[in-house]
Amino acid sequence: MYTYKIEQAIRAITILHEDQLRRGSVPLPYISHLFAVMVILRDYTTDEDTLVAALLHDTVEDTDYTEDELKDDFGGPVAELVLAITEPEMDGEIKLTWLEKKKTYIKQIKKADKGSLMICAADKIHNLRSVVEEYYESHDRFIQDFGPNLQDRLEVYQNISNVLNSRLKNDIVHEFNNIFTEYKNFLINVQESTNRN
Repeated sequence: MYTYKIEQAIRAITILHEDQLRRGSVPLPYISHLFAVMVILRDYTTDEDTLVAALLHDTVEDTDYTEDELKDDFGGPVAELVLAITEPEMDGEIKLTWLEKKKTYIKQIKKADKGSLMICAADKIHNLRSVVEEYYESHDRFIQDFGPNLQDRLEVYQNISNVLNSRLKNDIVHEFNNIFTEYKNFLINVQESTNRN
Protein backbone atom coordinates (compact mmCIF):
# COMPACT_ATOMS: atom_id res chain seq x y z
CA MET A 1 0.00 0.00 0.00
CA TYR A 2 1.56 3.24 -1.19
CA THR A 3 -0.22 6.58 -0.83
CA TYR A 4 0.62 10.27 -0.91
CA LYS A 5 0.42 10.40 2.91
CA ILE A 6 2.85 7.49 3.25
CA GLU A 7 5.23 9.21 0.82
CA GLN A 8 5.05 12.38 2.93
CA ALA A 9 5.84 10.36 6.06
CA ILE A 10 8.82 8.73 4.30
CA ARG A 11 10.14 12.17 3.36
CA ALA A 12 9.63 13.46 6.90
CA ILE A 13 11.47 10.61 8.64
CA THR A 14 14.32 10.72 6.12
CA ILE A 15 14.97 14.35 7.08
CA LEU A 16 14.11 14.19 10.80
CA HIS A 17 16.22 11.09 11.55
CA GLU A 18 18.92 11.96 9.01
CA ASP A 19 21.98 11.72 11.29
CA GLN A 20 20.71 8.99 13.62
CA LEU A 21 22.09 5.43 13.61
CA ARG A 22 20.91 2.14 15.08
CA ARG A 23 22.96 0.63 17.90
CA GLY A 24 25.05 -2.35 16.77
CA SER A 25 28.26 -3.50 15.12
CA VAL A 26 27.01 -2.16 11.77
CA PRO A 27 25.77 1.44 12.17
CA LEU A 28 22.58 1.23 10.10
CA PRO A 29 20.61 4.43 9.48
CA TYR A 30 17.87 4.73 12.09
CA ILE A 31 15.14 4.90 9.46
CA SER A 32 15.80 1.20 8.72
CA HIS A 33 13.95 0.52 11.99
CA LEU A 34 11.01 2.73 11.04
CA PHE A 35 10.63 1.04 7.65
CA ALA A 36 10.88 -2.39 9.30
CA VAL A 37 8.10 -1.53 11.77
CA MET A 38 5.83 -0.45 8.93
CA VAL A 39 6.63 -3.56 6.86
CA ILE A 40 5.83 -5.81 9.83
CA LEU A 41 2.53 -3.96 10.32
CA ARG A 42 1.56 -4.31 6.65
CA ASP A 43 1.02 -8.04 7.28
CA TYR A 44 -1.66 -7.18 9.83
CA THR A 45 -3.41 -3.97 8.73
CA THR A 46 -4.13 -1.82 5.68
CA ASP A 47 -5.18 1.21 7.73
CA GLU A 48 -3.34 4.18 6.23
CA ASP A 49 -3.13 6.23 9.43
CA THR A 50 -1.69 3.28 11.36
CA LEU A 51 0.99 2.69 8.69
CA VAL A 52 1.84 6.41 8.56
CA ALA A 53 2.06 6.53 12.36
CA ALA A 54 4.33 3.47 12.30
CA LEU A 55 6.80 5.42 10.15
CA LEU A 56 6.52 8.46 12.43
CA HIS A 57 6.36 6.66 15.79
CA ASP A 58 9.75 7.91 17.06
CA THR A 59 9.71 11.44 15.65
CA VAL A 60 8.39 13.30 18.71
CA GLU A 61 10.47 11.15 21.05
CA ASP A 62 13.79 11.23 19.19
CA THR A 63 13.84 14.44 17.13
CA ASP A 64 12.91 18.10 17.55
CA TYR A 65 9.63 17.53 15.69
CA THR A 66 6.79 18.79 17.89
CA GLU A 67 3.34 17.42 18.63
CA ASP A 68 1.80 20.46 16.93
CA GLU A 69 3.89 19.95 13.78
CA LEU A 70 2.86 16.30 13.70
CA LYS A 71 -0.82 17.24 13.96
CA ASP A 72 -0.51 19.97 11.32
CA ASP A 73 1.37 17.75 8.87
CA PHE A 74 -0.43 14.43 9.29
CA GLY A 75 -3.68 15.13 11.15
CA GLY A 76 -5.09 14.44 14.59
CA PRO A 77 -5.66 10.67 14.20
CA VAL A 78 -2.01 10.02 13.24
CA ALA A 79 -0.78 12.28 16.05
CA GLU A 80 -2.93 10.43 18.59
CA LEU A 81 -1.51 7.07 17.46
CA VAL A 82 2.06 8.36 17.78
CA LEU A 83 1.64 10.20 21.07
CA ALA A 84 0.07 7.16 22.78
CA ILE A 85 3.39 5.33 22.35
CA THR A 86 5.81 8.24 22.80
CA GLU A 87 8.01 7.86 25.87
CA PRO A 88 8.40 11.04 27.92
CA GLU A 89 11.90 12.34 28.56
CA MET A 90 11.00 14.55 31.50
CA ASP A 91 8.62 14.70 34.44
CA GLY A 92 8.40 18.45 34.92
CA GLU A 93 12.00 19.54 35.48
CA ILE A 94 13.29 16.03 36.24
CA LYS A 95 14.87 13.86 33.55
CA LEU A 96 13.43 10.37 33.74
CA THR A 97 15.60 7.26 34.03
CA TRP A 98 15.28 4.42 31.50
CA LEU A 99 13.10 2.45 33.92
CA GLU A 100 10.88 5.44 34.75
CA LYS A 101 10.31 6.11 31.04
CA LYS A 102 9.35 2.48 30.46
CA LYS A 103 6.93 2.46 33.40
CA THR A 104 5.22 5.57 32.03
CA TYR A 105 5.10 3.97 28.57
CA ILE A 106 3.40 0.88 30.01
CA LYS A 107 0.78 3.09 31.71
CA GLN A 108 0.16 4.82 28.38
CA ILE A 109 -0.35 1.65 26.36
CA LYS A 110 -2.84 0.36 28.93
CA LYS A 111 -5.14 3.14 27.62
CA ALA A 112 -4.01 3.15 23.97
CA ASP A 113 -6.26 2.16 21.09
CA LYS A 114 -5.78 -0.77 18.70
CA GLY A 115 -3.65 1.11 16.16
CA SER A 116 -1.14 2.28 18.76
CA LEU A 117 -0.97 -1.20 20.30
CA MET A 118 -0.28 -2.70 16.88
CA ILE A 119 2.56 -0.21 16.32
CA CYS A 120 3.88 -1.02 19.81
CA ALA A 121 3.87 -4.72 18.96
CA ALA A 122 5.63 -4.20 15.61
CA ASP A 123 8.19 -1.88 17.23
CA LYS A 124 9.01 -4.45 19.90
CA ILE A 125 9.10 -7.30 17.36
CA HIS A 126 11.76 -5.47 15.37
CA ASN A 127 13.75 -4.28 18.39
CA LEU A 128 13.80 -7.66 20.13
CA ARG A 129 14.59 -9.55 16.91
CA SER A 130 17.42 -7.10 16.17
CA VAL A 131 18.88 -7.53 19.66
CA VAL A 132 18.79 -11.33 19.53
CA GLU A 133 20.41 -11.38 16.06
CA GLU A 134 23.02 -8.73 16.88
CA TYR A 135 24.11 -10.06 20.27
CA TYR A 136 23.36 -13.79 20.03
CA GLU A 137 27.05 -14.69 20.46
CA SER A 138 28.20 -11.36 21.93
CA HIS A 139 26.87 -11.37 25.48
CA ASP A 140 29.61 -9.10 26.82
CA ARG A 141 28.87 -6.52 24.14
CA PHE A 142 25.15 -6.69 25.00
CA ILE A 143 25.95 -5.89 28.65
CA GLN A 144 28.27 -3.11 27.52
CA ASP A 145 25.63 -1.57 25.22
CA PHE A 146 22.49 -2.09 27.34
CA GLY A 147 23.72 -2.39 30.94
CA PRO A 148 23.80 -5.26 33.42
CA ASN A 149 20.28 -5.06 34.88
CA LEU A 150 18.69 -7.91 32.94
CA GLN A 151 15.87 -8.34 35.45
CA ASP A 152 14.55 -4.80 34.91
CA ARG A 153 14.72 -5.31 31.15
CA LEU A 154 12.84 -8.61 31.37
CA GLU A 155 10.21 -7.15 33.71
CA VAL A 156 9.55 -4.20 31.39
CA TYR A 157 9.02 -6.41 28.36
CA GLN A 158 6.91 -8.86 30.36
CA ASN A 159 4.63 -5.99 31.39
CA ILE A 160 4.40 -4.83 27.76
CA SER A 161 3.60 -8.42 26.77
CA ASN A 162 0.87 -8.59 29.39
CA VAL A 163 -0.79 -5.46 28.02
CA LEU A 164 -0.56 -6.59 24.39
CA ASN A 165 -1.90 -10.06 25.15
CA SER A 166 -4.79 -8.76 27.24
CA ARG A 167 -5.82 -5.78 25.08
CA LEU A 168 -4.88 -6.47 21.46
CA LYS A 169 -7.05 -8.77 19.39
CA ASN A 170 -4.88 -9.10 16.29
CA ASP A 171 -2.62 -11.87 15.00
CA ILE A 172 0.44 -9.63 15.38
CA VAL A 173 0.37 -10.67 19.05
CA HIS A 174 1.42 -14.20 18.04
CA GLU A 175 4.47 -12.87 16.20
CA PHE A 176 5.32 -10.70 19.20
CA ASN A 177 4.97 -13.68 21.57
CA ASN A 178 7.32 -15.80 19.44
CA ILE A 179 10.10 -13.23 19.39
CA PHE A 180 9.57 -12.37 23.06
CA THR A 181 10.14 -16.05 23.92
CA GLU A 182 13.39 -15.95 21.92
CA TYR A 183 14.40 -12.77 23.74
CA LYS A 184 13.72 -14.29 27.17
CA ASN A 185 15.86 -17.31 26.27
CA PHE A 186 18.57 -14.94 25.04
CA LEU A 187 18.55 -13.07 28.38
CA ILE A 188 18.84 -16.38 30.25
CA ASN A 189 21.91 -17.19 28.15
CA VAL A 190 23.39 -13.76 28.80
CA GLN A 191 22.82 -14.20 32.55
CA GLU A 192 24.43 -17.64 32.54
CA SER A 193 27.48 -16.44 30.64
CA THR A 194 27.80 -13.43 32.97
CA ASN A 195 27.67 -15.73 36.01
CA ARG A 196 30.44 -17.88 34.54
CA ASN A 197 32.75 -14.87 34.07
